[in-house]
Amino acid sequence: MKGYKFMDILFIGTGVMGAPMAKHLSHAGHKVYAYNRTHAKAKALEPDVIAVDSIKDSLPLVDIVFTIVGYPSDVEEVYQEVIKYAKKDTILVDMTTSSPALAKKLYKQALSKNLFMLDAPVTGGDLGAINQTLSIMVGGDKKIFQKVKPLLEVMGKTITYMGNEGSGMTAKLCNQTVIAGNILGIAEALVLAESKGLDKDAMLNVIVGGSASSWQAQFNGRKMIDKDYEPGFFVKHYLKDLKLAVEEKGDLPLHVLETAKKAYQLLSDKGFEDQGTQSIVEAYLREWI
Repeated sequence: MKGYKFMDILFIGTGVMGAPMAKHLSHAGHKVYAYNRTHAKAKALEPDVIAVDSIKDSLPLVDIVFTIVGYPSDVEEVYQEVIKYAKKDTILVDMTTSSPALAKKLYKQALSKNLFMLDAPVTGGDLGAINQTLSIMVGGDKKIFQKVKPLLEVMGKTITYMGNEGSGMTAKLCNQTVIAGNILGIAEALVLAESKGLDKDAMLNVIVGGSASSWQAQFNGRKMIDKDYEPGFFVKHYLKDLKLAVEEKGDLPLHVLETAKKAYQLLSDKGFEDQGTQSIVEAYLREWI
C-alpha cells in the first residue's frame, strides 16, 4: 500500500479488549508481538500474533508499544519496565482507562528517555473491539498522534485528538460519566415497567425505537431482560473508572456520577465484580438500592 508503513508492534494486555485489537493490527499487515501476564492468553492468539513471555526482551524488536491492562497500578508497573528498556524514539500508547495525572507523569518520564507517549483510551466494549468500531480519544503530542492515527484506525471507527497529555484519559472519564446515567436509567426503566405489569420486551422496543435509544439500550438492555451477565465490560473495571472520574471532578457536584459509583460499589460488594456492567439491574431487582 503506497505511503503506508508497516510496523513492528508490541501489544501488552490480551484480555477481552486487547485480544481482538492485537489481531486486527496483525491482519492489517503489521508484525505484532503479544504479551500477557497469563502467557496462555497471548499464546492462544497465535499464529495471528507472536506470543512473548518477556516485555524487556521484546522491546528492542519494536517501533511502537500498545497497552490495555486493568488498573492504573498495572499501567504504572508496565511502563516502568517499558520506559527503562525501550529503544530511543519508540512510541508508547496506553489504551487503558487510567488516571490523567498518571498519564501526564508517564509522558514526562518517557520524554526524558527520548520516547514518545500518547494516552488513547477506548470506548465501545468488547463488540467494538471485535468489530473495529471503537471510539478512541487521544492525548499527547499532535505530531505523534498523526503518526499513530493509521494504526488507531485499524482498531476503531472514531478517532479524536483531545489535546495535550492526559486529555485522552480525561475525555474517557467524561464518557464513562455519560454511561453512568444511561445504564442506570435503562435498568430503572425496565424495573419500573415490570412493576407496573408492562411487557419488558415491548418496553425495550419503545426505548430503542425512539429518542431514548443508545448503545447501552440496544445491547445491554436486552441482556438485562435475559439476565445475561456475561462480561463485555467487567463491573470491577467500570467501578475503577467511576472512582477515577469522581477523583477528577474535584468539587463539582456531579450527582449522577456519585450515584452510579455508589450503586456499582454496592454491586461489587455483593459479589458481582466479575460480571458485566448490565448486571446493575440486579441491584434494583433485589432492592439493594
